Amino acid sequence: MPFSEKLDCQENYPKSDIAETFKTQDSTAAISMKHRQQSPQKQHKSQDIQGFLPILQNTQFLILWGGQIFSQLADKIYLVLTIAIVASSFQIAGEPISLWVSPITIAFTIPAVLFGSLAGVYVDRWSKKSVLVLSNLFRGVFVLILPVLLWLAEGKILINKISLGFFLLLTITFLVSTLTQFFAPAEQATIPFIVPKKDLLAANSIYTTTIMALLIVGFALGEPLLDLADHLVGSWGFAEDIGKEILVGGAYAIAGIILMGLKIDHDRGSPNPENSHPLQDIGEGIQYLKTNLRVRNALIQLIILFSIFAALVVLAVSLADKIPEIEADEFGILLATTGIGMGASAAVIGNLGQRFSNAQLSFWGSVGMAGSLVGLSSATVNLWLALVMCVFMGVFAALIGVPMQTTIQLETPPDMRGKVFGLQNNAVNIALSLPLVLAAEAEAHFGLASVILGLAAIALLGGLLTRYLTRLSDKGSR
Repeated sequence: MPFSEKLDCQENYPKSDIAETFKTQDSTAAISMKHRQQSPQKQHKSQDIQGFLPILQNTQFLILWGGQIFSQLADKIYLVLTIAIVASSFQIAGEPISLWVSPITIAFTIPAVLFGSLAGVYVDRWSKKSVLVLSNLFRGVFVLILPVLLWLAEGKILINKISLGFFLLLTITFLVSTLTQFFAPAEQATIPFIVPKKDLLAANSIYTTTIMALLIVGFALGEPLLDLADHLVGSWGFAEDIGKEILVGGAYAIAGIILMGLKIDHDRGSPNPENSHPLQDIGEGIQYLKTNLRVRNALIQLIILFSIFAALVVLAVSLADKIPEIEADEFGILLATTGIGMGASAAVIGNLGQRFSNAQLSFWGSVGMAGSLVGLSSATVNLWLALVMCVFMGVFAALIGVPMQTTIQLETPPDMRGKVFGLQNNAVNIALSLPLVLAAEAEAHFGLASVILGLAAIALLGGLLTRYLTRLSDKGSR
């Protein structure tokens, strides 16, 4: 209202009314000021609760986490299960088991390469809860019917002396791995829908630590767990050789049942604009990674991290063999201490990590991990030095994994999350698979210490790359 009109309005009111009006306004302003002075304390009461407490009070996250634990435990043990089946049913005496394991590894890896990105496209289009539940239930069914299929195919031969049973094992492995490609991006895309932004770092501390811990448990303790399952099933009066399948298939089924209780807002999936081809959506995801330096940098860091850990799972056996105090088959001790360091670090990040930028945490994590690997390369004669270096390696690995995963979730818009996480799943699966094959060959040619030093150099280069891309991104955003 113009100032002249205000004067006219005031002239039309009695002076007493004008005074009363201003008195009321002054009183309202005083109350408003008092409220503004008091409200920050009230507002911060809920924000003072930091770290893991809000996450552990988030029922929906706990449901997702429970499903993740059972699903990924089954994932990590499944490969150990297939090797056990090969050794007991298909391997010929005197024949190297690698001839049989290689096709299984390929069957497990091909879906990650072919369908990882494609699965992310459909995760954006479909209900994420349905994907999470059905992918686990179907994997559980496939694994649980495996003993029946092998029994029906016993003694039957296909082309070139390939047994029908082994072909069915490859088929089930292919199907299980294909469904896994849908579960992973759906799980990642769900977290930002059920966790507030301020709690994402803590949520990813739990999430990333769980992935790494189950990776370690799966490779280090998979065989003893399968043997224990056989023993328990045998003690209940059933055939002992089906306990392994019951353990893995049952874990998948339990994950699916747990995830039925999940409630996700806006879970209908995004519409398919103009019936766009899935490859077009994948192209959009790749284009997004090209233009968003922070997300691309985070993805590169995660690929490097998972590659190093996959290589160390293989190298840990040789490292344990060289340490006088332990045997080669006790390599799980080294991996377990790495998990302890990672868990402790994740707890600290979840509580205090908000004080630093994600890029800072990742850079110092890369530097620290490189230093830990250098120390580990010279720890082949001292068990305690090896254990300390493994703990430190876990500590600094969490500084990379947790903030980088959080960066991807924060920077990626909801309608792009499935595509981006599908690409991430694709890349990480390749990063996990290749080192399992290359690490042993590299050790044979260059020696254990040289390979570990090479991993240290890769970790350091990843940290330097993080710093460079972060500064480049900051300049571009100005």
